[in-house]
Amino acid sequence: MLALVSLEDRVPPDHPLRRLKPLTKRALHALDDVFDEMYADSGRPSIPPERLLKAMLLMALYSVRSERQFCEQLRYNMLFLWFLDMDMTEGAFDSSTFSKNRQRMLDHDVARKFFDAVVEVADEEGLLSSEHFSVDGSLIRAWGSTKSFRPKDDDSGDNNGFADFKGTKRTNDTHESKTDPDARLFRKGRGKEAHLNHMGHVLMENRHGLVTDFELTEASGTAERDAGIEMVDREQQRRARKRRKTKKKQRKASKKRNRKGRRITLAADKGYDTRKFVRDCRERGVTPHVAQNEYPGRRSAIDGRTTHHPGYKVSSTARLLIEKIFGWLKTIGGFRRSRFRGRPKTRAAGLMATAAFNLLRISKLQPAT
Repeated sequence: MLALVSLEDRVPPDHPLRRLKPLTKRALHALDDVFDEMYADSGRPSIPPERLLKAMLLMALYSVRSERQFCEQLRYNMLFLWFLDMDMTEGAFDSSTFSKNRQRMLDHDVARKFFDAVVEVADEEGLLSSEHFSVDGSLIRAWGSTKSFRPKDDDSGDNNGFADFKGTKRTNDTHESKTDPDARLFRKGRGKEAHLNHMGHVLMENRHGLVTDFELTEASGTAERDAGIEMVDREQQRRARKRRKTKKKQRKASKKRNRKGRRITLAADKGYDTRKFVRDCRERGVTPHVAQNEYPGRRSAIDGRTTHHPGYKVSSTARLLIEKIFGWLKTIGGFRRSRFRGRPKTRAAGLMATAAFNLLRISKLQPAT
C-alpha cells in the first residue's frame, strides 16, 4: 500500500514550534555570511550548520540529554524532521557530526553570533527594555568528578587513589581537575559541599524577562561582579551600535533623551553590594539597584539616595524574574551540569540554551496570528 504523508500536515496548526520556527529562520538569516565561510570547498557533502544549530535548540527545548539520543529520535520523530526541514526519506545524520563540526563552530564563535541575532529579533519586535536590567550568576556543575581533582604535578592517570581525600587539604592553587582543567572547586556557601563548577551569568531586561547577554567564567568569589560589569559594557556597546544605525532624526531624539538624564538601572542581589561594583556602575552611567547587605558587621554601599526612589522597589521586584531563567536552563534546557569538557564548549552550550529560552519567550509574547 502506497501512502503519501506530508510532515507539514502532521504538525498541529497550534503547535508551539510553528511560531518558533520563523523566529529561528530570521535569526539564522543574519548569519548567512558566517555560514558561507564555514562551508568547505571540497570533500563529501556536509550537514548544513543551520541544521546543527536548530538541532541544538531542539535538544534544549525538549530536554534531550545527549547528541546520540537526539540522532536516535531523529529517525522516528516527525516533529524534529519538520523543524529541521528534512523529509521522510532523508536519513538521520550521525551523532559524530556534532563533534566533528564543534571546533569549527567555536572558531567562528557561531553560538555567540546566533544568540546576538536572537536578541536583535527581540529588539525588532519591540520587546526589549533599553533602560532597566538585572544581573545574576549561578553555579554550573562541570563534567568531572571530585576524584579527578588531583595535584597539578600528578600525571599518573589513576583516579582511584583519590577517592578518599578526607583530611587532605585541596585548593585550586595546588590541585586541578584532570578531566576538565578549566573547572574550579567551589561551594555555594558555608556548610555546603564543594564541587567542580563553572559559573554562568545572565543579564536580563526587566520588561519581559528576556536574556540580553550570557557569559561563562571560572567559579570564584568575584566572578559575578566582574562578569556583571563586562556584560553591562557589551550592552552599552550594543545600544551604541543601534543608535548609529538609526536615522539622523532618531539619533538627535536619542541624544535629547540622554540629555534629560535617563540612565540604565541594574538590579542585583546582596552579593553585588560592594563598593567597587557600585563605583564601577556609576562610572559607566549606570544606577545600581542592588539589594542592601545589612548583615551585622557590614555596611551597605547603597544609601538613601538610591533606595528612596520608587524605581528601586520596582527593580527589586522585577529582578526575581531572573531566577526563572536559571530554573528553565537547569531543569528544561539541561544546563544544570555541562555535557562538555572545557569552558569554551560549555559556554557555547549555555549560549544555545539561553537562545532557546529567548525564542520560546518571544513566541509567547507575540500576538497570535
